[in-house]
Amino acid sequence: MFLNRLDDYTVTDIMGTDLVTVHKDTPLREAIMKMLNSNTEEIVILDGEENIIGIVSFTDIICAMKDIPGKNSFEDKIIKYAIKNVVSIDSKAKALEARNRMQQKNIGRLPVIENNRLVGIIRVKDILDKVYLKVDEMREAFRYILDSVHEAVCVVDKDGVVVLWSGKSEKLYGVKEEEIVGRKLKEFFPNGLLMRVLQEKRPIENVLHSPRQGSYVNISAMPLFINGELVGGVSTDRDITEVRNLSRELEIAKEKLDYLQMEVNKINEDKYSFGQTLGKSDVIRDKIYRAMQVAATNSSVLISGESGTGKEVFARTIHQASGRKGPFIAVNCSAIPENLFESEMFGYEGGAFTGALNKGKIGKVELANKGTLFLDEIGDLPLYMQAKLLRVLQERQVERVGGDKSIDIDVRIISATNRDLKTMVKEGSFREDLFYRLNVVNLEIPSLRDRKEDIPMFVKNFMDEFCKENNIFVPRIIPEVLQILMSHNWPGNVRELKNTVEHLVVFSKEGEIRMDSLPEHLLRQVERDQESEAIYDLQENVKRTEIAAIRRAMETAESNKAQAAKLLNIPRSTLYYKIKFYDLIEYL
Repeated sequence: MFLNRLDDYTVTDIMGTDLVTVHKDTPLREAIMKMLNSNTEEIVILDGEENIIGIVSFTDIICAMKDIPGKNSFEDKIIKYAIKNVVSIDSKAKALEARNRMQQKNIGRLPVIENNRLVGIIRVKDILDKVYLKVDEMREAFRYILDSVHEAVCVVDKDGVVVLWSGKSEKLYGVKEEEIVGRKLKEFFPNGLLMRVLQEKRPIENVLHSPRQGSYVNISAMPLFINGELVGGVSTDRDITEVRNLSRELEIAKEKLDYLQMEVNKINEDKYSFGQTLGKSDVIRDKIYRAMQVAATNSSVLISGESGTGKEVFARTIHQASGRKGPFIAVNCSAIPENLFESEMFGYEGGAFTGALNKGKIGKVELANKGTLFLDEIGDLPLYMQAKLLRVLQERQVERVGGDKSIDIDVRIISATNRDLKTMVKEGSFREDLFYRLNVVNLEIPSLRDRKEDIPMFVKNFMDEFCKENNIFVPRIIPEVLQILMSHNWPGNVRELKNTVEHLVVFSKEGEIRMDSLPEHLLRQVERDQESEAIYDLQENVKRTEIAAIRRAMETAESNKAQAAKLLNIPRSTLYYKIKFYDLIEYL
């Protein structure tokens, strides 16, 4: 690795092997010649067994030559001038140990021994060239590391002078390293946290700071002690501007969502309130009263009735009145493929099956936690899923597909069906235990034909709702049209009535819903009803016949009165007269 600890640097890594050895009886002249030829600064003297018995440096020789000729001679044995008590070190020792030993003994060279044999020598130059070069390499490596970390790093000495300023610090504060290193931190940051740390001699963590407008930094600083003495301090500054801005955006979004949720709740309170949307007829009042009673409890409710009677609206109204904080989650049991039912209802963990999302998916039951789960068309639920649903209802826990963790849930179940579940239980197509679990309270919604007095209320509500959604004026409905709506049997119940009202609004003319605004199937039904009635009054029969003929002619002629008069084989003035006489205002 590019960064090795200096502690791991050994003597062998830094020693020199360019050494000169001589025997103790070697003449001084010969030793000097060897030193000059080898360009070395010392000679190691060995005995007959290759053991070190002395060492002579070039300086020692210079000192000896001052007394030649005199008491010294070039023919003297080299051992005469040697340092006898030679300090050596083992080859496996650490480089730092060699440096420390040379400092302690105040020597300039240190022979290296391996298996009692001389293998090298360490000189002061080796320490400077190799050990301190390693220190420089490590310094550069640490610098690279500091510049690579996310935080900005600053180090000061005990006087507050900056000794290290990382690249991230330059980027974060806009101050170059050459500008700040060697100068006091307070010159650039008078209120810098590091100055306070040096004064109080204690760490300070996670302080929010804004170095400039729109920028936010999280700072932590701590004092540095060596052998109990304060030598400086270090700070790490993390730029949290983006995080803070995102947090603020999330707060704003949450505020908006909370506001929208509040507005939706207000709308739901109006839209799904007892008596406002469910009806006011006598036949429905008992159902409303029972629903109001059960709404305040957690009891399961089974809503039965023909298709289109408004079972989901009833369920939403119960949820709205219940005060439960969670959402209303509706599931159409007949619309989900059988092989996907379990994953849709209970969710799944990431990678649970081929095609599954990596992060998994939360199921409908879990989504409805603290709220209401509405199971529409419960009679279409597969038998094997009935058993799984029953287990969830009993244990109040759900386990995702591919998972092994049970998740606690608090869900209120409201189910609905247009099928006879009791008969299905007898036939074995619906579990009896699940039926009784769901059918704690039963509400049977009457068909629209059994409460026709609610039709005017529904017509008004549907007209207001549709016109508001489409930003159009609410038209007036003539009594004859309303009477036809009141007399229709409505096999599709409230859903059919709603669709019919939308048709009437779309085809209204001049702000008024007239007879020709009715769907064709209702017009034909009116005509059939009229034909089936036994009327003996000749004038009434003539009136009906003429009105029907005029309507057909006007529709064929696309309201062109001249062409319609030709089709009827009467003068145009007569057509005008009869239109006014029969009060066919849609043709005026």
